[in-house]
Amino acid sequence: MGHFSEYGQYDAVGLAELVRQGEVPASEICEEAIRRIEQVNPQLNAVVTPMFDIGRKTAGHALPKGPFAGVPFLLKDLLSAFAGVPMSSGAKAYKNFIPDYDSEMVTRYKHAGLVFLGKTNTPEFGVMGVTEPEVFGPCRNPWQTSVTPGGSSGGAAAAVASGMVPMAGGGDGGGSIRIPAAYCGLFGFKPSRGRNPSGPRRGRLWQGAVQEHVLTRTVRDSAAALDVTQGPDRGAPYTICPPSRPYLQEVGTPAGNLRIGFSVTSPVGKTVHPECAKAVHDTAELLEALGHRVEEGLPNVDGKALARSYLIMNLGEVAADLEEMHQILGRKPTAADVEPTTCTMGVLGRVVSAGEFVAAMRCWDQAARQMGIYFEQYDVYMTPTTAYPPAMIGEVQPSPSEKRLMKWVNALELGRILKATGIVHQMAEKMLERTPFTQLANLSGLPAMSVPLHWTPEGLPCGVQFVAGFGREDLLFRLAGQLEIARPWRDKKPMVWAQ
Repeated sequence: MGHFSEYGQYDAVGLAELVRQGEVPASEICEEAIRRIEQVNPQLNAVVTPMFDIGRKTAGHALPKGPFAGVPFLLKDLLSAFAGVPMSSGAKAYKNFIPDYDSEMVTRYKHAGLVFLGKTNTPEFGVMGVTEPEVFGPCRNPWQTSVTPGGSSGGAAAAVASGMVPMAGGGDGGGSIRIPAAYCGLFGFKPSRGRNPSGPRRGRLWQGAVQEHVLTRTVRDSAAALDVTQGPDRGAPYTICPPSRPYLQEVGTPAGNLRIGFSVTSPVGKTVHPECAKAVHDTAELLEALGHRVEEGLPNVDGKALARSYLIMNLGEVAADLEEMHQILGRKPTAADVEPTTCTMGVLGRVVSAGEFVAAMRCWDQAARQMGIYFEQYDVYMTPTTAYPPAMIGEVQPSPSEKRLMKWVNALELGRILKATGIVHQMAEKMLERTPFTQLANLSGLPAMSVPLHWTPEGLPCGVQFVAGFGREDLLFRLAGQLEIARPWRDKKPMVWAQ
């Protein structure tokens, strides 16, 4: 079989067109993607569960008539249940856990004709902004392998950025699509709450903070993917107005003269790296040149309170995850099953009161109302996607002394004592110091995107985030399409790029 050397020049929509026109067989595209994964994955550790046999079987038979028929694709190893294939959720105890059902997103990906070639690396339970699980080891950034690709969809981002596949699945509960997109020079989009399905076994993922979608190199791939997945499934917890027309049609449609408010101030009161601020200021100048009205404008949201509410949700969700693990394993999880940080979060989650949890949810609702007021004055809110360029591998992991403390806390169930020290407030600010901008959209249910518009002098990508009003994915896709033409990024290649 020939070597399809032009593979890396095509996005997912382009590859699907080749297959549809009969110019390149799906089997040849599949083999080329496998070859590229085998070539660069040893350097990046992005794909942790190969599905090559499944992909070959799909590509070699009659493909569904979907819009992505024959396009290679990778699933995130979290939430994306594929019957018969392990789903670890980044946890040691689940390394060999095999679901017997497909998640609704996977079902829709199958109907779209995608060819599944593997599952990608993710942190344990998806709670970290870096992808360094103990079970599989750290994933590395193709732009510089000593730094993180971000998390929790870090494996997906590294795979797309390095040219393994044109598009990969991710999930975003606090920035987990947008942060890796920013670190890896990709387009990352988080839809509105309820836009994509979460069934059949789940409902309000992370109390409604999580939406699954894809990471891509082009805007049109993201729009076309949302066209095939959007819409409620059976028993959906939310209903949302359907788009008036396909999102793919929004890409290339004039965005009009938008009112854009921006901020480069960290909502948790920490510093912002000059390059991340520069990315926004440079983009503001570009937007003004394109005819938009741009001015500094902060929403009236208490960033520190919102950060604490986000962490309280995380603590509760981890405690519930560990209880679910208890049910699945038939025994209480031990230190051999989960990482120390996860265990400590579970200990703290078990001492957070119902009242505190409800107060955190009310904080989300207040933020959503304030954003509603904000979008009466502005069409779009712009910030850096992250406050810093990507950290070095291991840089944000607990220190040896912190690990020792966590082991004592975990062994003795000292959650109440630890909580009394104010550790929850400290954890919230430390956890979000590098990535404080993305959670607002999750907690208020708004669509948001990271656009790769800036690179540091060291050659590392910096994303710019845009947030729009509820249900206004169409507006973001129009703006993204305009920016993609004005400041193209697609031809920028990282140090590790499959050939």
